[in-house]
Amino acid sequence: MCAEPRPLIVVVEDEVELSSLIAQHLEEAGMNVQVYPRIAPALRFLQHNFANLILLDVNLPDGNGFDLVKTLKAEDIDVPVIFLTANTHDEAKVQGLNLGGDDYVTKPFSYTEVVARIRAVLRRTESHTDHNVTKNLRTTDGPFEFLGTKVHPERLEIEFPNGTVFKTGRKELGILAYLHTHRKIVITRKELIHSVWGIHADIRSRSLDQYIVKVRAAFDKNGISLDCFKTVHGIGYIFEPPGE
Repeated sequence: MCAEPRPLIVVVEDEVELSSLIAQHLEEAGMNVQVYPRIAPALRFLQHNFANLILLDVNLPDGNGFDLVKTLKAEDIDVPVIFLTANTHDEAKVQGLNLGGDDYVTKPFSYTEVVARIRAVLRRTESHTDHNVTKNLRTTDGPFEFLGTKVHPERLEIEFPNGTVFKTGRKELGILAYLHTHRKIVITRKELIHSVWGIHADIRSRSLDQYIVKVRAAFDKNGISLDCFKTVHGIGYIFEPPGE
């Protein structure tokens, strides 16, 4: 029987004794914990590693927890956040929640409450991604037109004008959806990978090329040329549908 996976919680808290106690209680509750007393090292970690949730103090020696959340949002690093602070003012709480924070716990607090709140946020965020096909596409998204075809995210299908209904994979659909919403502009390779695979994907991987080959082959087989989807050497791609 497989052990239940342990979520990784990043704790950003400069009070050493408090952060140690938090880590102890979270580990006893079946979670992995990474503790940082400053914003800068926490940001570096999150830029290169996946985390299930951030437990974030607002006032830190090298900045403001709200600013860290803004930076993560700007870099498309999507991690649930629970603010943990001694600031009990409603204005601060509203600001944190408006920035996209998932919860706001004020000091002093009970460790059992913090564990319960973390579990509640994890349940919410996990169910939120249940409909994801890729990072940029959900099964609840409606069909869209693409070079005379009709793409159905809800069925993982491409409907061609010749009547063929082609079952396709998630990544292929994610690529088509991104091209559909980014016509006639240069798309960097890194941008396309992060949009479909996620911010933590390896941009050096050749997986993208393999999926693009699959997309081209499916369209060629059904009599539609993808010559309008061009490589911009050294940068990425551009999709210029004819007639637009």
